[in-house]
Amino acid sequence: MNEGNTPDADDLISVVIPAFNAEAFIHKAIDSVLTQYYSHFELIVVNDGSTDNTEKIIQNYSDTRIRLISQRNGGLSHARNTGIQSSQGNYIAFLDADDYWLPEKLSQQIDFLQKNPDIGFCSTNTRVETPDGQFLNDWQCPVIEYSTLHTLFKQNASVAGSGSSVMVRKELQIKAGGFDETLKSLEDIDMWMRYAALSEYRCIPDTLTVITKRPDSMSRNLTTMRENAIKVMKKNRGLLDKKSQGSLWRSSFAGMLCDFAKWEARCGLKVQAILHLIIAFFYAPLTKGRLSLGLMVGVLTDSIN
Repeated sequence: MNEGNTPDADDLISVVIPAFNAEAFIHKAIDSVLTQYYSHFELIVVNDGSTDNTEKIIQNYSDTRIRLISQRNGGLSHARNTGIQSSQGNYIAFLDADDYWLPEKLSQQIDFLQKNPDIGFCSTNTRVETPDGQFLNDWQCPVIEYSTLHTLFKQNASVAGSGSSVMVRKELQIKAGGFDETLKSLEDIDMWMRYAALSEYRCIPDTLTVITKRPDSMSRNLTTMRENAIKVMKKNRGLLDKKSQGSLWRSSFAGMLCDFAKWEARCGLKVQAILHLIIAFFYAPLTKGRLSLGLMVGVLTDSIN
C-alpha cells in the first residue's frame, strides 16, 4: 500500500471507501476498483473502528494506489469526510464497502465530466441486489424537472441515486462542505442537495454501479429514515429560491410524509401513517390534499400495496 505517493491531480480520481466491520464484502468493493479500465486513481479506504478482520484484509493488498486510514468509529459520514480531507485528486468517487462497480464506471464518468466542464457531479444507472447477489430492482436516470435541486426536493432519493454511483469535482465538494455527521441516514440526499444548489448534475444512462440492500431494510430503519428525511428537508429549505421555499417546498414536504405513511401502513403502523397523512394534508391541501385523503382511506381499509 501507498503511504504518500502524489500523482498528478489533474485527472486523478480519489476513490473513498468507508468501512466498518466489512470483512465479508470489502474485498469485492476493493477488487472492483482495482479492475477499473481507468487506472489513474488513488483508493482511500477508511477503516472506521472495525472490530473484525477488515483492517487485515485491506493490509493484504499490495497495490500502491491503496491508502489505508484507520480511525475510531465515527459513522459513515465521518469516515467519508476523513477520505475527502485526505484526497489528492481533482475528482472524488464514493463507494460503500458492501457495493461494487462495473469496470467502465470511472472511465465513463471522468470522460463525461472532462467533456462537460459545466457539470459538477454525475451518477450512473444502478442495479440493486440482495447480499447474496439476487436481483431486487434497477435504479434508472431520473427526469429532471426545471432544475436538479427542485427535482431532489420533489422526488428525494430517486434523484442521483446511491452514494456509490456519484462522482464529484473536488472543487464542488470543497464548496459544498462535508457530509453532515449528525444524520444517521439520507446523508447522501443532503449532500446532493448542496451540490445541486451550486452546480449542474447529469446521469450516465448505463448500469455501472451495483448496490447491496436487504429486502427488509426500509422497514427496519423506517423511523430513523423518516426523522432524517424531515431534518434534511427542513435544513435545506433555504437552498431554494424564495418563491420555491413556499408552495414547492410545502408540497414536497407533504409528498415525503405521504411516502413514509405508505411504508408505515405496510408495516402495520396505522396510527403513525394516519398522523403523518393529516400533517401532509395541512402542509399542502391544494397539491397533496387529495393524495393524503385517498391514502387515509387506503390505510383504514387495509388497501395500501
